[in-house]
Amino acid sequence: MANVFLKSFVQMCNYLQDPRLVARFQHFCGIRGTFPDRTAKPEPDSGPSELRRRLQSSEAGVGNGAAGVAAAPQVNGMQGDDTVGPDAPSDTARAKPLRRNSLTGDGGQEFLVHNKFLFYLFTFGTELGNEMFFIVFFPFLFWNIDALVSRRLIVVWAWNLFVGQSTKDMVRWSRPASPPVVKVEVFYNSEYSMPSTHAMTGTAIPFCLFMLTYGRWQYPFLFGFSVALSWSVLVCVSRVYMGMHSVLEVITGFLYTLLILAFFQPILGKIDNYYMTDHYAPLVIIVSHVSLGLVAFSLDSWSTSRGDTAQALGTGAGAALGTHANYQLGLLLDAPLSSLPLTLPPLGVGMVLRSLLRFFIGVAVILVTRMVMKAATIPFLCRLFGLPSDDVRQARQHMRVELPYRYIVYSVVGFVCVSFVPLLFRILNLA
Repeated sequence: MANVFLKSFVQMCNYLQDPRLVARFQHFCGIRGTFPDRTAKPEPDSGPSELRRRLQSSEAGVGNGAAGVAAAPQVNGMQGDDTVGPDAPSDTARAKPLRRNSLTGDGGQEFLVHNKFLFYLFTFGTELGNEMFFIVFFPFLFWNIDALVSRRLIVVWAWNLFVGQSTKDMVRWSRPASPPVVKVEVFYNSEYSMPSTHAMTGTAIPFCLFMLTYGRWQYPFLFGFSVALSWSVLVCVSRVYMGMHSVLEVITGFLYTLLILAFFQPILGKIDNYYMTDHYAPLVIIVSHVSLGLVAFSLDSWSTSRGDTAQALGTGAGAALGTHANYQLGLLLDAPLSSLPLTLPPLGVGMVLRSLLRFFIGVAVILVTRMVMKAATIPFLCRLFGLPSDDVRQARQHMRVELPYRYIVYSVVGFVCVSFVPLLFRILNLA
């Protein structure tokens, strides 16, 4: 009985990992590749099982096929209807991946979009797991909604991303093969893919937000759960649509995150309280986050996943240090327990303008901080370690540059977001 169950489980995993399943879903959603006819039908597997092949693979994924049709020069993104052939449907457009491959600089191959609504919907969904969304979301939540929820959410986000990226580098599965899969996105194509860290962050953030706010804020349980589930499903499905992950990798990322949330749920308040009150907290924060970064960087050669891990850990360390500083200086913004459960105040013009003003001023400060720190840190580290600084991409492939660069820049960004910007709001009478 056990052997039958195990065999059925492996067969199911092989089916969910099959790139042809991804290709069929993309075709159903209106995505068509520009592959030559001879590569349109992939040969069936003739060697070891697909699951075993993925486990043994350490090769990076490719673009939309090395033998793809040559495309005319064009900017990345969706093009107008006049770029397709005269026989194409009126709602069809040619497009290219919006961003180049982070490691190789490859721009990817063009593809056809037959359903623009789904293209924009899933492009939005996948952006919910990218850096710019976090730069906008966490500060807005911290400055305008609930500082306690925001800083605890950052803790879970940083650890969740570390666990996911480290697991990728240990499992070492390559991206879904192309063809048959169409690479709607290529930015992360050189990373490993198991589990999907977009699915993990896209599950961790909404469900942790629900976990932290239900009972603290007044809203119906079904409403909060529906929003969290819809958010998670949108991000997860978008990764299959983009051709970046198999169905199995997305499901694994979703379930993996639920386990991580179950682990953090009973101890998250204790961690937050320790960061605020303990005299040794700053030392513990710095040592623990740097140590985790060293572990992540030792698992495999350089790629954007190592940088993303260090970036998340650096942001988490900076936010935790900012929380400690706020508590010690009496600048903590937490709502008193007597005011719980919280309710959203009536939305007036003055309140909306004040919130927008805080948001735009704060984000401007963060972006300027990031820009200045980036411009100063990489040349300094290159001089410190005797490396040429004329090729930034090449210099950042050295762990001794990339790891401290990410930590320094994003720990400062996290500290500025949590501690400096709220102090600036008080000075400007915007608190």
